[in-house]
Amino acid sequence: MGRAFEFRKGRKMKRWDAMAKAFTKFGKEIAMSVKQNGPDPTSNSRLRVAIQNAKGANMPKEKIENAIKKASSKEEKDFEEMVYEGYGPYGVAILVECATDNPTRSVSNIRMYFNRNNGTLGKTGSLDFIFTRKGVFKLAAEGNNIDDLELDLIDFGLEEIVKEEDEILIYTSFTDFGIMQKALEDRGITVINAELKRIPNTSVKLTEEQEDEVMDLLDKFEEDDDVQAVYSNVE
Repeated sequence: MGRAFEFRKGRKMKRWDAMAKAFTKFGKEIAMSVKQNGPDPTSNSRLRVAIQNAKGANMPKEKIENAIKKASSKEEKDFEEMVYEGYGPYGVAILVECATDNPTRSVSNIRMYFNRNNGTLGKTGSLDFIFTRKGVFKLAAEGNNIDDLELDLIDFGLEEIVKEEDEILIYTSFTDFGIMQKALEDRGITVINAELKRIPNTSVKLTEEQEDEVMDLLDKFEEDDDVQAVYSNVE
């Protein structure tokens, strides 16, 4: 009974840690959106997306409101968006997106994670040929017909639409992200999550042991408070 309790407690703590990390991430995105274009979501499309994503992750309403209020203060620190690129073990390409109030600290930490795990930090733009930035919109499959959506949204930048279990994913180019967001809003289509992702054009196939080693490195990046997203081209 004791061991089972500790196992359940451990899993719960991991979920709480993941939730806290997610809320921190969304809080930063809300803050950057407010600093960029103001606290009114009706005139700030980036803020609308940030609020929408936070709600999709079950971030409490009061936390969202507090993040907007805090970011509206002149005393609140600014976050700088940084992108770091490099290679991990076995030639795996890794791209790390950060939002930080201390770029010196961020680059030092990112370099340390690479160096301590048989990787190297590269130059900005060195992975442009490996990753393509795409807009990805996640909808609930229930209540949405994938064929109707495809016909309706093809003129607004839709490149691909796929159904995965109980979700529908819509892909657009980086430049069509805002156009698609507005098209979905105009049609009253509920979006669970909308974000710009780095999609690998090529992939690296690893053994199970090699993959575990790479995943350990990716975990270190994701646990860093400055990190917003991590991408790799592991198959």
